[in-house]
Parts: sequence; structure tokens; C-alpha cells
Amino acid sequence: MTLQQLRYLIEIAACGSISQAAHNLYTSQSSLSVAVKDVEAEVGVTIFERSNRGITTTREGMEFLGYARQVVEQADLMEQRYSRTAEPVEQHLSVSSQHYTFCVESFLEFVDEYEGSGYTFTLRECRTAEIIEDVRDFRSDVGILFQSSFNKQVIGRALEDANCAFHALFTARPHIFVNAAHPLASEKMVSLDDLATWPRYTFEQGNANSFYYSEEPFAELPANKRVIVSDRGTLSNLLTHHMGYIVSTGVMSSEMNTGVVAVPVDTKEIMTVGYIVHNERQLSSLALKYIEKLQLFIEEYQVGYSGL
Repeated sequence: MTLQQLRYLIEIAACGSISQAAHNLYTSQSSLSVAVKDVEAEVGVTIFERSNRGITTTREGMEFLGYARQVVEQADLMEQRYSRTAEPVEQHLSVSSQHYTFCVESFLEFVDEYEGSGYTFTLRECRTAEIIEDVRDFRSDVGILFQSSFNKQVIGRALEDANCAFHALFTARPHIFVNAAHPLASEKMVSLDDLATWPRYTFEQGNANSFYYSEEPFAELPANKRVIVSDRGTLSNLLTHHMGYIVSTGVMSSEMNTGVVAVPVDTKEIMTVGYIVHNERQLSSLALKYIEKLQLFIEEYQVGYSGL
């Protein structure tokens, strides 16, 4: 197979249409169809499924295209490095994360400081299962999630099945985030019993709505009042204007400093937040730079840091 064929397949997957991809690439549909047929025959897998509604990428195709993107990206970087006439190569970074403000603010700082001429940077705040799927299928370079003694075995098995590895960033005692006017806000530490009468906020996990995939510790404990949300904006409004709580890491940020406080939970449980990467993927310099931003941000803002 050739680099040109790989570029064709990547564009078809992005467009979901051979005709649109052909238009974007200034080539004929027949050329793209031949490229797909030849590559599928060479690698022995079906990359695309055709239907009246267009083209969809198969599971095997997603994996293949993940490798193809790496090959094309590396070829572009090599051409840029050694060719005096080559145009600057557009840089790519994709991150999937649980709903952590420190991931977002580190990402924004990373984007602000990037000095390249062209780029596509993506941050997806999504469900735990989707994070693992994104990294497994090479849609994201890295994924950010947490492990604890409760979910470590299940999450670890899911990562193993996805051929991904977990790398710890930091550990922390669980904290609750509450409105500064909340009766628990002035406590030096709260117990799980203290939380029983208050509404608990959690992030929705869709079809993988298992306690093991929850973004918050102690998801397995009963709660008579529960509010489930899917985005940080709604959560921020709940914390600022209502008297519920969410359990998280204790890492504050400028977004949460007004009207919200973190209070440690009296527990032996420890949260280990880290990033996951595919075992067949070497992190790019951009991904490493983003991880460095994460580490610096955490060191500055974390409450109750317990070390690795």
C-alpha cells in the first residue's frame, strides 16, 4: 500500500462518503474506490461497509485507520523536517477525558501557548467507556480517567481488552465539592454518613451505567437524592446555586474558585488519576506537552495532594 492510498482512506472515513472525499481531494470516485478495494485485499480486512446511507467504518477499519493516521503523520513530519520546500504540516492532538476542570484548563493553556502555523486540537469530555473506546480506536491520543480500589479490577480488565495502559498522574483523597454556603462547607472533614441527607450529583454514563464506570468514588453507596448530569456547565450551576455535592479529587481551578469549596472525605479510599494510551502508539511531542501541562496545573491547584 502507498501513502496516497492511506490518505484516501483517511479522508473517506472523515467524510463518510466517497463522493465528498473525491471532491475534497480533487480526484475521481473511481480512484478512491480502487484504493479502498486494493488496500482491503492487501490487509485482509473490510475497512468500510457500504449502504444506501453512505459509508461507515468497521471495527477493524477503525483500528487500521488509527495506524494509518500515525504513518501519515510521521511521514508528513519527516517531509517537513528534511524538505526545504515542504509546506508546514498541520499538527494534531486529541484528548478524551472524564469531566475534570483541570483537564480543560490545561488544554486551554496548551492551545494558547502553541506556536505552530496550523493545527487541529480536540478535547472530548465524555463517558468512561467512551474514553477507553476512543483510545482503543485511535480517535484520541490520550484519555484521562481515575481508578480506585473499587473500580481498578474492572477498569484494568477493560484497558487490557482495549490494548491500553494506565499511567498515574497523581493520587488524592476524595473530596466533596459544595456551595460555599453549604452547611458542610465549613467542616474540616466530612464522613460518608454526613452526606446521606444531601443530593448527590453524578455524571451520566449511558449504556455503561455501571458503578465501576462512574466518574465519582463511592458510586456504589445508596443515595436517596441523586441528580445526574452530562456536562460540567450544568454541574457548575448546581454546585453554585443548590445544596448538593459531588465527590471528586479536590483539585480546584479558577472556574470553581468562586462560590465552591472542596472538603476532604474521611476515608481510606484513594483516587489515582492518570492517562491511558494505546500500547501500539508512541505519544507525540504534543501529547507529552499536554501531559506536562496537566502535571504543572495539578501541582499548583490540588488540595490535599497525597503524592504518587
